Amino acid sequence: MPATARPADLERVADALALTAPAKRRRMLVIVNPYASTVSDRLKGLVVQALAGRYEVDAVDTQARDHATALCRGARDEGYDVVVAFGGDGTLNEAANGLAGCGVALTCLPGGASNVMCRMLGIPTDIVDATEHLLHLADRWAPHRMDLGWVDDRAFTFSAGLGLDAAVVERVDRHPRLRTRFGQWYYAQVALSTFTRRYLVRPPRMRVRHGGEDVEGVTTVVQNGEVLSYFGTRPLPVAQDVALDDGTLGAVVLRRASPIDIPTVMGRLFLPAPVAEHRQVTAWSKVTDLEVTSLDGGEIPLQVDGDHIGEVTRARFSVQPGGLTMVA
Repeated sequence: MPATARPADLERVADALALTAPAKRRRMLVIVNPYASTVSDRLKGLVVQALAGRYEVDAVDTQARDHATALCRGARDEGYDVVVAFGGDGTLNEAANGLAGCGVALTCLPGGASNVMCRMLGIPTDIVDATEHLLHLADRWAPHRMDLGWVDDRAFTFSAGLGLDAAVVERVDRHPRLRTRFGQWYYAQVALSTFTRRYLVRPPRMRVRHGGEDVEGVTTVVQNGEVLSYFGTRPLPVAQDVALDDGTLGAVVLRRASPIDIPTVMGRLFLPAPVAEHRQVTAWSKVTDLEVTSLDGGEIPLQVDGDHIGEVTRARFSVQPGGLTMVA
């Protein structure tokens, strides 16, 4: 979706605005990331105007990292019924951290490059369709609880990882314009470059402990759902037997990174053969607690929900069953 809506889109938003307002108008806080890939002031105005036909809407732009978390903590005390994260998966992650454990519902509008959580929730990736979807939710209001994954004191909605995937995210985040222009093709190019430059010779080594079992590896991904990301419209599943509301996580550990292993692991993302069954992968389902430690004391990049958040030498993963109220 381009940053400036097409005339046909404007007509569709106007049609959505013409819907009859429900008897009860719930209070909605729209948190907008103005730097997200497909967000513009004009588009924000159209979306807020349309939503105001069904809700009592306030809209706030984020000003800095973690601002959405602070805004959501305020929303908990100000009587809002629902918070809309209008941005990418990172904006939704910050909002989830602010609403964890409370009854204020969270939902999202697609404004990022991948919008993984929007897709997993069944929210359209076209902004006009997604706005209409939220408008219709006013008539069939049915909040539900989903799990939250945690890595130390940071919540994640669908994925967190240490190693290669986090290193790729960190490099992609440096070039938002290229990410917006080339999308998943840019991720693929950065992944290949990162592997050949940093992981082919001396990858970071880590020990992963789960249920009394220790496994050494070079990358660990922990999932609150099976899908890690999307390539275009194609889901890229990594974990197995894990859902957003089953009270557990899934985890995969890549034990070795060689020129033979990585292409075959990546190939399984696009084939019926599961990544979890690769010969160099150790996988666990029904995970509630997992710990990762750097073997040599060196720092390892960490990502949550597709955003690089820093470097760590140790990370503990856990799950909060039903930790987030969602409406989708």
